[in-house]
Amino acid sequence: MTDLPLALVTGASRGIGAAVAHQLSPTHRLLLGGRDADALAALAKELPGAKPWPVELTDPASLASAVADITALDVLVHSAGVARLGRIEDASASAWRDNFEVNTLAVVELTRLLLPALRAAGGHVVVINSGAGLNARPGWSPYAASKFAVRAFADALREEEPRIRVTSVYPGRTDTEMQQEIFAGEGREYDTSHLLKADSVATAVVTAVSATPDAHPTEVILRPR
Repeated sequence: MTDLPLALVTGASRGIGAAVAHQLSPTHRLLLGGRDADALAALAKELPGAKPWPVELTDPASLASAVADITALDVLVHSAGVARLGRIEDASASAWRDNFEVNTLAVVELTRLLLPALRAAGGHVVVINSGAGLNARPGWSPYAASKFAVRAFADALREEEPRIRVTSVYPGRTDTEMQQEIFAGEGREYDTSHLLKADSVATAVVTAVSATPDAHPTEVILRPR
């Protein structure tokens, strides 16, 4: 197990992050990132070679301490995220800040701190973006803006760090607890018939990570059938 490559997955306690952790487990040692220490500990018990990595991603000092012992990192999957929606005339400044703090700035800072470890391993960064990172819809501007921003970050990282592969994954609406909250905010009954499964997004992530060394999967766009 100690010979397996190391992967860090944020947002691993639920949804897409948990699905990614499950699918990476047979081939990787895992650091399970998130806020819910109990949920991470429970998941780690299910996955051989996995360790909880509880951290507040929006606290730079906590991040710096958490990454101090990571000297080489093969895979970094950014799956943590929030969705604070609203029309421009209604969305508060705090909604905009929340989206950017978690969806953009936390991704930027964690990646920046881990660049030496990623360079050492010739690693791979996967950013779970969103369809909202490609198209901004009415009522979604605070969230979409944060996803457009992290898309630009991933594109710039890819150009600046040629030894590191960088993949942006753009899933459509996916059956997760976050999506349940969005449906509730829209006043709609939750219906999974037109949603992607979290496992389907995870499969796309693992496919990108497993690409042959000569290939660089830069973008993956997924939509429900």
